[in-house]
Amino acid sequence: MTGTERKCFQKYYPSDFDPSKIPRGSKSGPKQFVQRVMVPFNIQCNSCSQHIYKGRKFNMNREKVEEETYLGLKLFRFYMKCHNCLSEIVFRTDLEKCDYKMEHGATRLSEGGSGDFKQEDSEDSEDVLDPMTLLEKRVKQSNVERKNIEELEDLQEMRNGKESVDALEILKAEEEKQKNKEKEEEDRIVKEMLSGRVEKTLVDSGASTSSQKPANSHVKRKIEQKDRFNGLKLIKKASESSPSGLELVSVYDSD
Repeated sequence: MTGTERKCFQKYYPSDFDPSKIPRGSKSGPKQFVQRVMVPFNIQCNSCSQHIYKGRKFNMNREKVEEETYLGLKLFRFYMKCHNCLSEIVFRTDLEKCDYKMEHGATRLSEGGSGDFKQEDSEDSEDVLDPMTLLEKRVKQSNVERKNIEELEDLQEMRNGKESVDALEILKAEEEKQKNKEKEEEDRIVKEMLSGRVEKTLVDSGASTSSQKPANSHVKRKIEQKDRFNGLKLIKKASESSPSGLELVSVYDSD
């Protein structure tokens, strides 16, 4: 059997086939979808007192809330089971408060500053309905808000104090710095020029002395040679050693 034959493009319907006799499935309640969802808050199971922490993932059944909407927007309900006792836990979305609302099977917990968990007050509790309790909560909230506003004002004052810089003073300081830099550059150039002149004079004087020295020595040598020849006289004398009969005798030699 080939692949195209297994697809069965043509189906056989008998002559006595009546589609109205096929039973239809009845829909009981809204349609549910299986969805992977994280627990939006810390909860405690009412059956086994098991804590389920925020962010834990479960496969939940999601359905649309038919009896309630918010400003025309759909609300959804989620069904999950406790991982310890498998009891059903139900919560739904609360668009009015941008949060979720616990409905059945567990109690919502809130995390305190020390890391401990405490049970939240339900809407139908006596504390919420008590006007004195509401007044105390409002006073506490107003005190916290006032404290936060004071801290914010202090921070703004500190920032403004750091940013209060005069632009004219900055420009003056920059100009003065530029002038000092130019003055230092001029002083450096003058020093270089003076040092160059001194070196040139020293080189010239050294060259003159070196040129005079050989000239003086040459004159002195000529004078010495002249004196030496002046001290000699030519004497005619016959001798065997000098065939010409001439002999140079020093004037300074003793006769």
